[in-house]
Amino acid sequence: MSEYKYLNGFGSEFSSEDPRCPGALPQGQNNPQKCPYGLYAEQLSGSAFTAPRTENTRSWLYRIRPSVGHKPFKSFNGTYVSHDWIERNPDPNPLRWNAFDFPHEARDFAESIHTICGAGDPKLKNGLAIHIYSCCASMKNRAFSNADGDFLIVPQAGTLHIITEFGKFDVKPNEIAVIQQGMRFSIEVLEPCRGYILEVFGRHFNLPDLGPIGANGLANPRDFLTPVACYEDLEGRYEIVTKYQGKMFYCEQDHSPFDVVAWHGNYVPYKYDLSKFMVINSVSFDHCDPSIFTVLTCQSDRKGTAIADFVIFPPRWSVQEHTFRPPYYHRNCMSEFMGLIYGEYEAKKGGFQPGGASLHSMMTPHGPDFKCFEAASNEKLGPTRVADGTQAFMFESCFGLAITTWGADTCAKLDPDYYKCWKGLKKHFTGPK
Repeated sequence: MSEYKYLNGFGSEFSSEDPRCPGALPQGQNNPQKCPYGLYAEQLSGSAFTAPRTENTRSWLYRIRPSVGHKPFKSFNGTYVSHDWIERNPDPNPLRWNAFDFPHEARDFAESIHTICGAGDPKLKNGLAIHIYSCCASMKNRAFSNADGDFLIVPQAGTLHIITEFGKFDVKPNEIAVIQQGMRFSIEVLEPCRGYILEVFGRHFNLPDLGPIGANGLANPRDFLTPVACYEDLEGRYEIVTKYQGKMFYCEQDHSPFDVVAWHGNYVPYKYDLSKFMVINSVSFDHCDPSIFTVLTCQSDRKGTAIADFVIFPPRWSVQEHTFRPPYYHRNCMSEFMGLIYGEYEAKKGGFQPGGASLHSMMTPHGPDFKCFEAASNEKLGPTRVADGTQAFMFESCFGLAITTWGADTCAKLDPDYYKCWKGLKKHFTGPK
């Protein structure tokens, strides 16, 4: 059996059973009096029971023991996860972080999450947080679960081997993984790993509407993959680390949480290879808005306005005529957090580092640096490849993002000279003729 199954559309029903236990999925009903193989039936709900059918998400898990069998939760100390958005004064300046450090000591994924910025309240299921992770140890006998929302994980260095209740999958740089609210997972690593996390509270990521683009383009639903059931029947001390209302807790149990033999439903973890994104772009003139590069979106209650968009800037052809081709100078009612997986971002060559980040807050002016402006204003126009060997991305949000103390001070990665990249821009005005 393949390690992965095609997701084939958000909201679709899928099913999987470990090939070692054929017939583990009950037939005809979700919760029979006695499940095959003596399993327990357990439902994991990603929406309210009464949510509209098109938005209703849940999966049935058939497992060796129910997940309720654990000791009480206690505080999990020593992490830099924070949702205290008022601990620092606001800063409207454009911000850029140099590459975040790889770990100096053995830390696993759960221990290595550091919050950079965010907004909103997980208790009200409205908002987001942006984190980085930097780990070099596997989560041994430990699982993680986020009660606050979904994690969209963007590896920048190193491959993550992710074990979930639904099965296993590997995620490497230029791929992403989405672990939805409440799903338990563990991450094993064979090398130092670093990357970014976009967390949305109480809502889920979906594919953006295509509108006039038509039926095809951007991220194709069939390219999203979900794992195949693969249970483990292991006993011993296990920790379940849980993020709840912005704080970290843990509990203990005497068996592996990854004992799901079979499952079915439409609420699953999934991965996506960014190289499969079908780029849409201008073939006449002017620079299209970055929304044409949206891979996944989490919409707010305002139509067409996102709590969070995940946007990429992949390799592509640039062919516009009579056009300044890099991103235009801009002030935006959205917050724009950018990261770089590898290569050189076209509008900030040399200054924007892989593993680093930038934040342009609401109505903070930003755009190409001096060198980029001069080169793009004078280049000979013709069909040109853009961003070969590069993958930059953006987390965009309608929320005003607040910086944590770790993001502003403790990490010691803020570039105090970022503003100087625009210093050379000069007046070219020729006056009336």
